[in-house]
Amino acid sequence: MSSELKALLGIGAATLLILVGGVFFLSNSPSTPQDIANQSRVDKEILARKDSYSIGTPSAKVTVVEFGDYQCPACGSAHPIIKQITEDYKDKIYFQFRHFPLPQHRNAKLAALVAEAAGLQGKFWEMHNFLYENQAEWAESSKPMEFVESYAEKLELDVEKLREDIKKQELTKKINRDTQDAGAAGVNSTPTFYVNGLQFRGVPQYADLQKLIDDELKK
Repeated sequence: MSSELKALLGIGAATLLILVGGVFFLSNSPSTPQDIANQSRVDKEILARKDSYSIGTPSAKVTVVEFGDYQCPACGSAHPIIKQITEDYKDKIYFQFRHFPLPQHRNAKLAALVAEAAGLQGKFWEMHNFLYENQAEWAESSKPMEFVESYAEKLELDVEKLREDIKKQELTKKINRDTQDAGAAGVNSTPTFYVNGLQFRGVPQYADLQKLIDDELKK
């Protein structure tokens, strides 16, 4: 192969990487106010499910739904912002978490099952927080259950029950249903949020999410 051909192939490969990288970056870029203003609302029946874990009352004027992946770094970055929002607006919004474990994250599905299993013992949100706040420990581990079980012990859960519960088909079906609902709603990256059916993609700034919620509360 001539040096000229090698150079051309190298340029072509580099260009392809830039293009692919650009598409990936754009698909995960945070939503802008214009993005939100130009979209139609997604039906609440697709977004919120009665058996999904929630904070607040379903009759609240504003419903916020997150489709998240416990292994997703961006979801981990968004977690403290969402936690603060749910605390500051606890009497004004209805927040619900839905699962959307991405296939490239090998421990994400297990983490979702663990959170749901903890929920069977009344501690979904406690495990939810542990998983996000300690993401760096378990996310890429070849033995994630060792970390998960230590979190369960700290939460005073029945560890043996948790081990058995993550095998339950009902939990797998629930997570699969969340993934299907995400697809129907147009979710293709995490985190993705919906505020009264309006999609907000990526890690939100507190002020941007606050404004979106406040605007909906004024309507």
